[in-house]
Amino acid sequence: MWKRLFNTTKGNDSQTDKDIFSHLEPDKLPAHVAIIMDGNGRWAKGQGLVRTAGHRAGVSTLKQIVKSCSDLNIEALTVYAFSTENWKRPPAEVEFLMALFSEFMDKEIEEMVRDNVCLRFIGRINELSKVLQDKIANAVERTRSNTGVKFTIAVNYGGKDELIRAIQTISSKVSGGELDAASIDDSIVDSHLDTAGLPPVDFVIRTSGDIRLSNFLLWQTAYAEFWFTSTNWPDFTPECFAEALYDFSQRERRFGGLKEKK
Repeated sequence: MWKRLFNTTKGNDSQTDKDIFSHLEPDKLPAHVAIIMDGNGRWAKGQGLVRTAGHRAGVSTLKQIVKSCSDLNIEALTVYAFSTENWKRPPAEVEFLMALFSEFMDKEIEEMVRDNVCLRFIGRINELSKVLQDKIANAVERTRSNTGVKFTIAVNYGGKDELIRAIQTISSKVSGGELDAASIDDSIVDSHLDTAGLPPVDFVIRTSGDIRLSNFLLWQTAYAEFWFTSTNWPDFTPECFAEALYDFSQRERRFGGLKEKK
């Protein structure tokens, strides 16, 4: 059905992004897309390359998807780049990933400024190296006033950790008399999460075949739609993204209620 409707084939360079997304209805697109970018290592292995080559290829894919979100006027994009559990990976790979984040700041910030992208980060950023923290702070400040897609990168992030930190802050405010425990509701919790100010996640995409959340945005995805693909992240093209968005646009979202019959 997808190929008949969109006439997309992998590697069709003649097809512009406008053509790829032309059949998507703007009012049926998600406001907030979250992506678990999985499969860089598997992609590299399949290509006979080292894992680090997969991570570098994944950055190129990410740039395309950020651009696609900008073109589609999607309000927010949040990606899972490095979890609190990823520190368990081999030290050489972790060191490479941190260097890749640093390189990303150096090389991509000018383009994000030009493209009106508002960049932000979530997670325990204060536990990263001072050099990386400074680059992140600079990138966030330089794009703060941009009004395009709100592009959030989760680094040293875990959903449970985020909730624990929010609970600790709220509890401190209650014990200090700043907040009444009886007044705590969804909006209070939302405002104490790393994602404060962003809309709830509408659509979660996970690449590379695994079907789980992996401790990503546990609160924010309460009523999200999910889309899983066996495609590894470096091969996730704008065509793949268009396919996922089309699937989302065809779903009926009831948020626990029932659709009234006409």
